[in-house]
Amino acid sequence: MPNEQDVRELVVIGAGPGGYAAAYSAADLGMKVTLIDKQPNPGGVCMYTGCIPSKFLLHIAKIVTDARKAEEMGVAFSAPTVDVERIRTQKNKVIKKLSAGLGGLCRQRKIEYIQAEACFVDRNSIELKTKRNSTQKISFERAIVATGSCPVKLPHVPADSPGVMDSAAALDVREIPETLLVIGGGYIGLELGSFYAGMGSRVTVVEQMPDLMTGSDTELIAILHKSLKKRFEAILLNTRCLDIREQRDGMKVRFEGSDQDKKERLFSKVLVAVGRRPDSTGIGLEHTKAELDEKGYIKVDKQQRSKDDAVFAIGDVAGQPQLAHKAMHEGIVSANVIAGREASFDPTAIPFVEFTEPEIAECGLSEKQAELQGRKIKAAKFPWQASGRAVTLGNSKGLTKLIIDPETDRILGAGIAGNGAADLIAEAALAVKLRATAADIAHTIHPHPTLSETLMEAADVFLGTNIHLPAAR
Repeated sequence: MPNEQDVRELVVIGAGPGGYAAAYSAADLGMKVTLIDKQPNPGGVCMYTGCIPSKFLLHIAKIVTDARKAEEMGVAFSAPTVDVERIRTQKNKVIKKLSAGLGGLCRQRKIEYIQAEACFVDRNSIELKTKRNSTQKISFERAIVATGSCPVKLPHVPADSPGVMDSAAALDVREIPETLLVIGGGYIGLELGSFYAGMGSRVTVVEQMPDLMTGSDTELIAILHKSLKKRFEAILLNTRCLDIREQRDGMKVRFEGSDQDKKERLFSKVLVAVGRRPDSTGIGLEHTKAELDEKGYIKVDKQQRSKDDAVFAIGDVAGQPQLAHKAMHEGIVSANVIAGREASFDPTAIPFVEFTEPEIAECGLSEKQAELQGRKIKAAKFPWQASGRAVTLGNSKGLTKLIIDPETDRILGAGIAGNGAADLIAEAALAVKLRATAADIAHTIHPHPTLSETLMEAADVFLGTNIHLPAAR
């Protein structure tokens, strides 16, 4: 445990992507930093029960899916054998390697890393509690709260039942259930559902809203929905789970809604993935001047300051969107502000990616947002059926869309559906950030044949100069 007599210059509570980014940046700027987290190494939810393990598992599912697709191209493989224990072991090796690397970066920067839980005693001190229940109080000049978020629980779902999983339990991969009900049609539910479907589970997704991925571009989601319908046993929209009961032979679920044909169904397992809430309670914020909004997020300004000038907040606990890369940039901003430099967080072009098959990626202004704002835009679209690279990859059911200001030709946003979208969206985000025009993208020579050309082709559609699509009348 640390020496309680010393006053720390900066304490960072939470070592997820936002927390360690803040700590590393602050150390590089010359500050003495203490980083606190419950895990033995930095990484947070993203590392241990979020981004990293889920993408590892989705890669495995993609290998299986690609093997099945290869039959259409003349190459047949025998049916895969799923070794759950080995999958879990390899997943944990990846986590251990990456988290150990982050721990090494802490030591290189001479950051004091403490494995403990932290709770504010007042605006300039916290109490630390270790796994062994020993406690100690330390003081600080400034603190950054990066405690992240946790899964939302449903009151009518028996959380202590072995037949019910949250996202963390699903990522632990203890078994491949014969049938799986996923409650929630957002990105967490669809990604985990895609993995288990790839491994052989018969997956049903239930969503109370009329569309999957509420808030995303409906045209892109329509492409995803069509693909998932082939892989999932059922997708029930406008439907709610009224009751879930544990039975000897599984979990009996009673439904209510328009998009289902049976009032009750039996599932081997139920995965609850209805979203995440900020981890802002139970950390003593009431002993500071920091304030929470009605949803439990810590109120911050563009410099990530809370209402208490000694307390900053970043990442999931500081508001939507709950994305690791957003948290990292907020962490860098907060470190620079505390160091006395001018910095502010700019949310103009935060990319969002859904790592399903196909992938969905968006950034900047969407058509739906433009409509709500009463803003005039033009959507320039390039279907992947006209992309040579997409066709050769068997990946032609995709779409690249640019949202453009018709008066200035500026790129305001973008949306991409198709495998590879996660890597393509960065160019669009840069275009939005740099206030680039459609001509800037169209006149940038893209390598052929690549999926990156679809951005150039969409810009050509807007300019009326696309050579692979008939000119609009």
